[in-house]
Amino acid sequence: MNFTDVIKLLGGVAMFLYGMSLMGDSLKRVAGNKLELILYRLSGTPLRGILLGAGVTAVIQSSSATSVMVVGFVNSMMMKLRQAVAVIMGAVIGTSITGWLIALGAVGSSGSLPVFQLLSTEGISAMAAIAGILMRMICKKKTLIHVGDILMGFAVLMFGMKTMSSAVSGLHDDPGFISFLTNFNNPLLGILIGMVFTAILQSASASVGILQALSSTGLLTMEQTIPMILGIAIGASVPVILSGIGSSVEGRRTAFAYPVIEILRVILFAAVFYGLNAFLHFSFMGETVNMISIALINTLFRVSTVVVLAWFIPLIEKLIIRLVPSNPEEEAETEDMKRLEERFLKYPTLAVEQTRLTMNKMAELAERSMIAAIALLDTFDPKGYAEVASLEGIVDRYEDKIGSYLMRLTGQEMTETQNKAVSQYLRAITDLERISDHALNIAQRAEEIRDKKIKFSDKGEKEMQNLKTAIREILHLAIESFVTGDAETAYRVEPLEQVIDGICRRMREKHTARLQKGKCTIGNGYVFNDLISDFERVSDHCSNIAIVQVELEDNALDVHELSEVLKEQNTHQFDMYYEEYAERYLKKKDRDKDDKDE
Repeated sequence: MNFTDVIKLLGGVAMFLYGMSLMGDSLKRVAGNKLELILYRLSGTPLRGILLGAGVTAVIQSSSATSVMVVGFVNSMMMKLRQAVAVIMGAVIGTSITGWLIALGAVGSSGSLPVFQLLSTEGISAMAAIAGILMRMICKKKTLIHVGDILMGFAVLMFGMKTMSSAVSGLHDDPGFISFLTNFNNPLLGILIGMVFTAILQSASASVGILQALSSTGLLTMEQTIPMILGIAIGASVPVILSGIGSSVEGRRTAFAYPVIEILRVILFAAVFYGLNAFLHFSFMGETVNMISIALINTLFRVSTVVVLAWFIPLIEKLIIRLVPSNPEEEAETEDMKRLEERFLKYPTLAVEQTRLTMNKMAELAERSMIAAIALLDTFDPKGYAEVASLEGIVDRYEDKIGSYLMRLTGQEMTETQNKAVSQYLRAITDLERISDHALNIAQRAEEIRDKKIKFSDKGEKEMQNLKTAIREILHLAIESFVTGDAETAYRVEPLEQVIDGICRRMREKHTARLQKGKCTIGNGYVFNDLISDFERVSDHCSNIAIVQVELEDNALDVHELSEVLKEQNTHQFDMYYEEYAERYLKKKDRDKDDKDE
């Protein structure tokens, strides 16, 4: 195998992967959001879950994509772990369809009649390409254009397959390759190679396709192929495991369910098959394989093991829970969500109170995430970053849970005061969730500062420290007023928000001046400005939260009118509070400039 053959092989792999991706993406566009909705709504029983998982995966050509989708459902509490296990088992079966599509090319190659030759790899790819390009050029409906893309993707996939087969065709006379294949006679080594290869490609279908291409050399035997297929199954779990990073404990369990299921399937199949082979000495182990037999082996392995393991889904669920234990701290963080009982919806007074208590916990978590993020700017710590990312996910789940609960509550008959409270809470949860989002943004900026060794000028650093102190104070005031229901504390937030706006405005002006004098670099400036923007938005959200509390207390004006009244009418000593914070956080010359501007 020379250098040209290697390039052809890699090119064939690239076309194969691109064709698969194009097919899957186009199929999703044709289906719209229906696949996700079907998967969510109709996976109530294990049998339904398996059938739906198989069907969806057969459509999108990727068991990993289906499993990642399921991780998202479980992470957002839309699906239970047991349902997810069933869907993943179905996905395991559905991914075998690609091997049969590829095997169609072998049918044409083995026949001499024109009708069979038309079913060769070249014939199928040519027909798919012609039909696909005509649909793209002639059709106006987006759905038909996407169908054309599906056919074009299939043509590219088949052409890539042909290119791979052509590139490896000379290997049947290569002594080095023949020697390499003899190592596959060791099942454990074959499993390991298949696992590593698939982990790199992140596609079981692509690995099986390459194995089918290698079968054209006439050197692969059953003894060498079966372990490779077993290894391919385990290797395909890598992208699913990665999708579980940053998820809730249930999301991580779902991501871990894929490798657990695959490892159990491999152990089950290997124990039965090789145990029988030790006694019966299967005669077909030395026979060579072709594309059709590889597709058949792959399907039999997947279907037979899933059929057996489907009976043990409850036990597999318990095993996964043991392998991925819950985090007591995370469970404690989400414990308050259990207050939102469905039975309370019939009693709006109780439901509104339970919502308020749950939102108090959400508010505390949002404040904690921002404080942790600010600390990372002084001393970056991977554990601190992980805490901010985890809190952001938890606060997101609080917003989803509380928002859904309140929307269902609006369908009940409520008093004017209760309706007002529900409306204010819906607005407040958005601001709280956005604070945690900005906390994650700030944590990411802190990581960038660490990685790129960014240093602000001495003056810039002092300005940033001043801003951080002001943000900590306004955050504490807003959250405390909301949690305790103290409107007097809430009246302090708007004046401080106005001061923070002034701080941010001055920081940008001074930063621009330093850039012009060459005392700061443009690269550092991007991070500096991003941090200012995040902090300024956090201040705005704190103001919104405080105004919600004032409205709840005073049953006053809407949020926009109220902030203006607080300023214009000097309600609750607005000017006094403003002067207090301006003196604390703004330099005298900046205060004088503000007075002059006014």
